[in-house]
Amino acid sequence: MEKTSYKGTNKMITGIVFGVITFWLFAQAMVNVVPAVQEDLGISLGTLNIAISLTALFSGMFIVAAGGLADKIGRKKMTYIGLILSVIGSLCLVLAQGSVLLIIGRVIQGLSAACIMPATIALMKAYFEGAERQRALSYWSIGSWGGSGVASFAGGTIATYLGWKWIFIFSILFSLLGMWLIKDTPESKGESTGAFKFDYTGLVVFIITMVALNVFITFGSDLGWTSLITIVLAVVAIVGAIVFYKIEKNKEIVLIDFALFKNKPYSGATFSNFLLNAIAGTLVVANTYVQVARGFSPFQSGMLSLGYLVAVLAMIRVGEKILQRAGAKSPMIWGAVITTVGVAMMGLTFLPDLAYTVVVFIGFALFGLGLGIYATPSTDTSVSNAPSHKVGEAAGIYKMASSLGGAFGVAISATVYTTISANGNLNLAATIGIIVNVAFGVLSILSIIFMVPKDAGKTSTEKETKKAPLKNPPGQPEPEPTH
Repeated sequence: MEKTSYKGTNKMITGIVFGVITFWLFAQAMVNVVPAVQEDLGISLGTLNIAISLTALFSGMFIVAAGGLADKIGRKKMTYIGLILSVIGSLCLVLAQGSVLLIIGRVIQGLSAACIMPATIALMKAYFEGAERQRALSYWSIGSWGGSGVASFAGGTIATYLGWKWIFIFSILFSLLGMWLIKDTPESKGESTGAFKFDYTGLVVFIITMVALNVFITFGSDLGWTSLITIVLAVVAIVGAIVFYKIEKNKEIVLIDFALFKNKPYSGATFSNFLLNAIAGTLVVANTYVQVARGFSPFQSGMLSLGYLVAVLAMIRVGEKILQRAGAKSPMIWGAVITTVGVAMMGLTFLPDLAYTVVVFIGFALFGLGLGIYATPSTDTSVSNAPSHKVGEAAGIYKMASSLGGAFGVAISATVYTTISANGNLNLAATIGIIVNVAFGVLSILSIIFMVPKDAGKTSTEKETKKAPLKNPPGQPEPEPTH
């Protein structure tokens, strides 16, 4: 990093948090307003669901590349590019009259997220030291995790009283405010090691594979599972995955270093992170179901997830304290179990209206409670088990797992719900859609049990304490949030 005497300020932290909340406004708020958007723009549920998942898909595909590019061209510059893309993407949604601008806007918003997330974490790390850095990163974490809850709640409220497009007008305002607040922050770059090299071939193959897989999952039922297009998409996804793996294994400069996955704790944290983020499909199923089948307004639907917001904010620091006392494995397992139980409760669609409303509210609260406990121990396990010269790359892959998990979770859950609800049985559609998410949760728990050792958090903390007592005191891991 470039040497500078600049010290990070609260103004800088606020600007970055606004940038992160901007991402959640357009990523999370959409799941609360599905019926309103569908009615206003006159588009099919399948098209709308792919538009929702596109943001997570594109941020997931480009986040590792954007993180590397930020190191080279500048973290502040990359944050600005992300915020400008956020304005353009949100503007597309404000002006949308049909599916074209909606989809273009969602793609641009995904690219915006890929630029904002790694670059803002790098800026926090560059301009804060020791305890101040941990404070700054915890604000980033609360902005991110809290942002998802606030956006879910605020999105429903704004859509009910102002109209859904106002969500994206607010998103534009937050982006502009974020840019103004960080304007005095100096540029920060990684140490230059000669010419910038990048795995363009790997990126192209990866994008083709992910898009084919996502379209296969989302449109398979509409196209027909045995149709030629669906079969071609499946073949492209499978062949693409094999080709990508072979390309990456034999190159020096790679997009994803598969050698990282030889480390079982890192793999356990990354796989469980992917699967727990896939549970995001619950939000689309539950929010759409309560509005279409139970007559909830977007505001009432947003109120249901208020418990999630409170619980996740309350539990982030608690997860850190449990990590400090008991290591990483225990809070990771309990966090995943509590989240899965919360999700399962939302599938009890046979209950009458009042009872179901109470159960869903408690389910959302448990969802947030579990994720809050899981977040820091999981991130600490992934980063502390990566080789020192590849921590940035490892963190990028870990965050990519979050985005792709969310994209595929939404695509799979929405496809199941849409396919079954076409027969008119909305209760059954919601229950089966939720069961899919419970399966993701169970797989996540199993990946932690079998891959993360008992001493994961303890060992890493002790090692870091011996190596760098001033930078990372005992029990204070530097979190990079799952979201």
